[in-house]
Parts: sequence; C-alpha cells; structure tokens
Amino acid sequence: MKILITENMGYIGSSVVRRLRDSYPKARLIGVDTGFFAHCLTNAKRLPETRLDAQYFMDVRDIPASLLAGVTGVVSLAAISNDVMGQIDEKLTQGVNCLASIRLAKLAKAAGAKNFVFASSCSVYGFAEDDSKTEQSEVNPLTAYARSKVMTEKGLKPLADRTFKVTCLRFATACGMSERLRLDLVLNDFVAGALLTKKVTVMSDGSPWRPLIHIQDMARAIDWAVFRPAKNGGPFLVCNAGSNAWNYQVKELAQAVVHEIAGAVVSINTSAPPDKRSYRVSFDYFNALAPKENQPKINLTDAVLELKQGLEEMAFNTPDYRNSHFMRIRVLMELRNLGLINSDLRWKKGNC
Repeated sequence: MKILITENMGYIGSSVVRRLRDSYPKARLIGVDTGFFAHCLTNAKRLPETRLDAQYFMDVRDIPASLLAGVTGVVSLAAISNDVMGQIDEKLTQGVNCLASIRLAKLAKAAGAKNFVFASSCSVYGFAEDDSKTEQSEVNPLTAYARSKVMTEKGLKPLADRTFKVTCLRFATACGMSERLRLDLVLNDFVAGALLTKKVTVMSDGSPWRPLIHIQDMARAIDWAVFRPAKNGGPFLVCNAGSNAWNYQVKELAQAVVHEIAGAVVSINTSAPPDKRSYRVSFDYFNALAPKENQPKINLTDAVLELKQGLEEMAFNTPDYRNSHFMRIRVLMELRNLGLINSDLRWKKGNC
C-alpha cells in the first residue's frame, strides 16, 4: 500500500499525514511539497514529516510519472488558497490548483492507482440566501480559488471509472490548531485577536454564513475517501464534507470565542459593505455515505479551546500577526521579495 499526499507540509497536510499513519501503520506514505512553508512550524513536538516514508521537494506541476509507480491512492491538497494571490494572478491559480491536479490524476490512473482524493471547497457555492446548499445546487464561485475548484471537479469527472475512483470533498472552511498554523482563517484569526488584543475584530457586519470544519475532521474524511469503494458513492463522487452543526454566522463565531477567552470583546464593523461570500451547506449526503468513525467529532467550543491552548503553549506574542508568517500570502511575498522564488511561484535555481 502506497499513498502519495501533495502539500503535506501545509496547514492541513500534517493532520492528514498523522491520520493516515495511524490508520495504516504499514503503508508507504509519500509527501510532495514545494517547501514554501516548511519553516512555519508552530508548537510541533516533532517534525511532521518524520511520519512519512519519503519526502520529495518539488512543485506539484512537475511531478514525474515515475513517482506514481505502485501508488494505491493519491490525496491532492496542493493549491494556492489565498484570495489575494488569486486576484493578482488568476492564471497562476488555475495552473496550480486545476491543471496540475488533473495532470496528477491522469498520471495516477495510468500508474494503476485505485483512488484519487481532491480537496475541493464549499466556497464554490459563493452566495446563497436560500436554503442550505446540497451537491445538486448550482455553484456560484466568486473567487479565482473557488473557480479553480469547480474547473478541477469538471476535469476529474471523465477520468473516473470502476477501477479509478475520484472523490471530490467540498470542505467547509478549515479551522483548528496545526503544526503549521494559519491565522488567515476566520476562527483562527478570532482566537488570535482575542488572546493578543482582547478584541475579536469582525471586518464584516457579522451576518454572513460560513460552514466550518476542524482540520482533524478533514483528515478523517480523507481517510475514508482514500480507499472508498465504488459502491459507496459511485466511481465519481462530489460530496460536501463537514457537519450541519457547524453552519454559523460570523458574528456567532466571534461570540463563541469571547465566551471562552476572558476579557475579550467583539468589535463588528456595522458600516461594512455586504460580504457576498455567505452560504449554508447541507452535509446530509456525507453523513449518509461516510462511516461513523470518519464523521466530524470536534465541536466549536473544543476548537476554540484547542487553539487557545496551542497559542499559549507556543508563547504566542505577535501583535502584528496579520503581517507575519502566520498569513500564507505574507510568506509567499517575502520569498518573492528576497528573490528566492519567481513570479510563477517556483524556486529560483540555487535557492531550493
């Protein structure tokens, strides 16, 4: 058994690797990552990559067919996930998020892999004032990132058959403590602000709806999908991954944070223009398909307390955290400004 995971050195990747290692202790786990965020460790007790059998530092766009030899399953996490970067260069976002993922799936299928798991996103729904979105709902992607997810799903569908299962998990917004923490995510940002400034600053009017999922629960879903049989959802599956209990308005998330962090208050920008990214999502289909052990386990309160504990244990004291390496766009911009990577987000020769 051999599983290849792309972007294993990102925010979500370490949790996925940990889960797969626990579930399949004898499997050969292979990581492929550019290493852009390798130095962004946060309260890690060990280097997460030590759970792997092999780590390859390379761009997902450059993975050779030889690396897929003997692979049973592929987990495709690699993506430019920042909306700012997407606005700067949508073509680049499509190249990394969409074209490279489809190419990887084709290589995996040609090599005899049985399952391909693509980390898609509930952001494909965009804005929805009506009932919770299901997998049959019309998509309305509002960002380059969301559009890339829709295009990838469409590109992967023709590859699926009885011998090559493709699972597109439309994940809710990620949250939770990680060995490479991101604070450019709504709940994580709120907890950081509450700890540092005793204020949770809501940039919108707080009314938008957002479904959330803890990264450990994302890993549980991937664990199921990486060996999903065709009878469980068909050769090609698009599935919202998360929990109905985790559909919250942004202001509710803020209130949940200040409830657990003494002295913190909520500051809402009541004059902010409407946030068009607002949607509720139904996870009934996922609940029906995935086994109980792969369903979400972590609730909002536990996620807040875990983040609080993690940040405190690492002596978190970065008041200007929104301009730090906790924000992925800042890391990429710093690498570019230092001349280490080029505008195409590739390491320059001699700097890798």
